Formats: sequence, structure tokens, C-alpha cells
Amino acid sequence: MKIHLDMGNGRRAIRGYEPGRLRIDDDLYECSLILMPEGIVPDWRPRHFGELDAENLALLAQYRPEIVLLGTGSLLRFPPPAWLAPFFTARIGVECMDTGAACRTYNLLVGEGRAVVAGLLLADPPSGAAGPA
Repeated sequence: MKIHLDMGNGRRAIRGYEPGRLRIDDDLYECSLILMPEGIVPDWRPRHFGELDAENLALLAQYRPEIVLLGTGSLLRFPPPAWLAPFFTARIGVECMDTGAACRTYNLLVGEGRAVVAGLLLADPPSGAAGPA
């Protein structure tokens, strides 16, 4: 899917997404990453939802956003509620959605000037792999 949005304000914008591939501004990414309006943290572990754990999910909160978007790959998946509790305690909203929806939502929130951080998983777990318990 191609996404066209001109931020015009120096903020990072998602220009396109397809499973396993993400275009941010003029750069192509093929690995999971953390995206904020003012920067990118490439090569975020986990690679896919099956590798997600509380520790690497908590990394998203260190940027002190208003809202966190978790793009879970091609399917919507939810981490265990205990992993999300620290976000609620810190009054940080969390939305889980498939990565395509997270990309679209990210651009909308950035366009509104919101403090958003997106953790975008670009790969899906191997067949038969279990997700977080």
C-alpha cells in the first residue's frame, strides 16, 4: 500500500508499507523498528511478535509519548495485559493493531501534532511459532 502524506515540518512520515517492507521518507526498511516523528531506532528487537517480551515493549515508553502504537505484523495480536500495565501507570495510551493499520494511524497522529511512538514489527512469526504467553 502506498501512503502519501506531506508533513512539511521535518517529521518522519511513512510513505509506504507492505508486509516485510516499510518506506519512511526516502528510506526503505526491512526490519522491525521504533518510529517517532523526530527519529527512527532501526533494527528493534523483536523481529516478529513471537519474539516480543515485556522488556523490549517497555523500550517504547522511554520516549515518553502520549500514545504508543504497536504494529504486530500482518495479523492483530495482543501482548499479555501485564506487559501493558506500566504504560497505563505512566498514563501512556497503547493501541495494538496490525502493522498496516499502525502505519496509517501513525501518520494521522503525527499530522495532528501528537506525541506518538510506533513499534512496528515487519515480519510474521514462522508457521507454528507461539506468541507471547
